Amino acid sequence: MDPQTDGDGRLRHLLSLQGLSRAQLETLLRRAQGLTAHAYGGIGARHALAGKAVCTLFFEPSTRTRSSFSLAAQRLGADLLNFDASTSSTTKGEADIDTLKTLEAMGVHAFVVRHRQDGAVAMLARAAEPGTVLLNAGDGRSNHPTQGLLDMLTLRQAKGEDFSRLKVLVVGDVKHSRVARSDLHALRTLGCGEIRVCGPAALLPDDDTLQGCTVGDDIDAMLDGVDAVITLRLQRERMVDGLIASLAGYHRDFGLTAARLRLAADDAIVMHPGPMNRGVEISDEVADGLQSRVLRQVANGVAVRMAVLEALLGD
Repeated sequence: MDPQTDGDGRLRHLLSLQGLSRAQLETLLRRAQGLTAHAYGGIGARHALAGKAVCTLFFEPSTRTRSSFSLAAQRLGADLLNFDASTSSTTKGEADIDTLKTLEAMGVHAFVVRHRQDGAVAMLARAAEPGTVLLNAGDGRSNHPTQGLLDMLTLRQAKGEDFSRLKVLVVGDVKHSRVARSDLHALRTLGCGEIRVCGPAALLPDDDTLQGCTVGDDIDAMLDGVDAVITLRLQRERMVDGLIASLAGYHRDFGLTAARLRLAADDAIVMHPGPMNRGVEISDEVADGLQSRVLRQVANGVAVRMAVLEALLGD
């Protein structure tokens, strides 16, 4: 049985965007857009999760995801517990499930989990008590569903709700990127007109991740006329030596520069999930340029995570 949904097909947890319907994605995106005014402060939404306890259970480092989930929970009035694996009993050998059960016993209602292992969050969801909510904040190279949602919200804000007329390019280390997998699931579900994927062959997956995509290794050709470019961070901590010859060579062959961006549509936008390796996958001029939506993605992360927490924990 899919741990993400209940017997009636309603979301119990958010583990992946794969399997969610277009209607479910659009409902979350519309609600996130409606919450943007509350995402930056104020008390207008602080009644929504009053009395609920949310724990950020992170077994990997994070800046954007952890901070925005923390703010999202607080903006909705939840009690927040930040868990740091490096200073917890996990360093003494405590199993992840025992950590979950210990915090459940304290009355925690929702766990926002980042983990280095594929499938770890789904495993915890299966072990959770009825009524406990698990939200995947990134597991291994598999899924990062709220990043996928905030990327789609950023794209909708710039280009409108009709994705059928859009050409979107995802470029870089798709093989190791949980962001890429979630973005591709969402783009397909939302009916994106053309999805292009570009990167060195050694950094492209050999499974069904690229289903329905136009794939190539000539970034100049792939940029032609696209409406949005999603550049990906080189996941050097997840790759073995030898997959790329050098960082300088990668930037030469696949880096997004101002000259290359001119090959895209005049009003094309640029996105990056962060953290950016400037001068590797993206140049300073592009990262800080007028077409960049990198900081808009960060801002949208709070609203999207508010929408997800409200959907799963709200009355």
